[in-house]
Amino acid sequence: MLSPMIQHVSVIGLGKLGGSMAAGLASCGLNVIGVDVNRHAVEAVNAGRAPVHETGLGEMIAANQARIRATLSTEEAVLGSDLSFVIVPTPSDERGAFTLQYASFAFKAIGQALKKKPGYHVVVLTSTVLPGATRQGLLPILEKESGKKCGPDFGLCYNPEFIALGSVIRDFLNPDFYLLGQFDQRSGDRLEEIHHRVCQNNAPVQRMSLENAELAKIAVNSYVTMKISFANMLADFCEHLPGGDVDVVSDALGLDKRIGRKYLTGGFGFGGPCFPRDNVALNFMGQQLGVDSRLLKTNDDYNRSLSKRYVEKLQPHLPKGVNVAVLGLAYKPLSHVIDESPGIYLCRALSEAGYRVIGHDNLAAANAEVALKMSALVTDSLDEALKDADVVLVTTTDKSYTSLTADQLLRGRPALTVIDFWRCLKGLAADPRIRYVPIGLCRDDSGAAAGLQPLWA
Repeated sequence: MLSPMIQHVSVIGLGKLGGSMAAGLASCGLNVIGVDVNRHAVEAVNAGRAPVHETGLGEMIAANQARIRATLSTEEAVLGSDLSFVIVPTPSDERGAFTLQYASFAFKAIGQALKKKPGYHVVVLTSTVLPGATRQGLLPILEKESGKKCGPDFGLCYNPEFIALGSVIRDFLNPDFYLLGQFDQRSGDRLEEIHHRVCQNNAPVQRMSLENAELAKIAVNSYVTMKISFANMLADFCEHLPGGDVDVVSDALGLDKRIGRKYLTGGFGFGGPCFPRDNVALNFMGQQLGVDSRLLKTNDDYNRSLSKRYVEKLQPHLPKGVNVAVLGLAYKPLSHVIDESPGIYLCRALSEAGYRVIGHDNLAAANAEVALKMSALVTDSLDEALKDADVVLVTTTDKSYTSLTADQLLRGRPALTVIDFWRCLKGLAADPRIRYVPIGLCRDDSGAAAGLQPLWA
């Protein structure tokens, strides 16, 4: 006998991913109950507003308000739904592992609710964890608190998402693939049913054990970070080749189906709330299990060294005592997040090297001001950032930077140095008033040719 189609789901945790998932699920016709410990987030959703800042979230919640409500009560949400997504923080500890403090709290509340629920319910962990955490760390909590057994009485799955801040809703509805770790066939079937109703691009579903899915999640992110670091190394190589251009080289590599072009744009290091910590966590796992994971540690060390290395490498373009403007403090464009941001690290490295630094970001200025209070001035006014700058460093491809003209940068001054990490202002190279320094492009063909001679002579 087929199970009835799921119509009611709950989302426990209404942060950037949880809030966006709730809105995305509702937009596909499901009735959604959101849960959060933050009363303001609950009130926002019930008023048809976004609980957090994320592209398109407010509009999608408002458009689907009839199918979304929020509560402070996990019990209410579990009793009123057939499947619960759990999306709570799993912060890194001092070892690099992911802690289960918030997940354990959520699973305890879910287990207590399951004790009162007569029917079958599927619990889906979406938060990133290390292998073994779902089955060994969290499942026992559900069984203890509910007095029930996983399998016959309730289901359990691990279902992480691969999203980027700023495009969470789009990524959730249009994934490359759907990673589904299942306790058993029944729980996996119920979760896959939800996927087919929500997915807009017919993405494939990869079903596997809980542990394989937990490993696959952090492995994907760790692999991407190595690709980014490889591209940054290529950019360095290209600066030493006559006519060297990392974009030309990357375009060629990207045509190879074994490699692909995504994340192969050399420029600056990786950052954000996921990539660095997932790479560190996988290395921690390797150390604990006796797996040789030095590759991951080397990648992390390389990435963290970039800011200081760039300051050293760019010394000829950074005379002592000059005012340096760093444009881009979030870890990526269109974000207010500064977690592990290369722009933040660069400001600190410049300050330690003795430069006067002013940082600018349209969205992340408030967060960056706290992080850089001992290292740099921070402003959300581009005019203020450029006013007294002798050298301008462009660290993200925010449209407000990529559209800058020579006159807007110069502001009546006779000369200016622009260091462009992403080669997004190549037109400036033709202006004699600007000393344009693109990362990943050769600027001295004759010197580069001489440097190559020992390789073949």
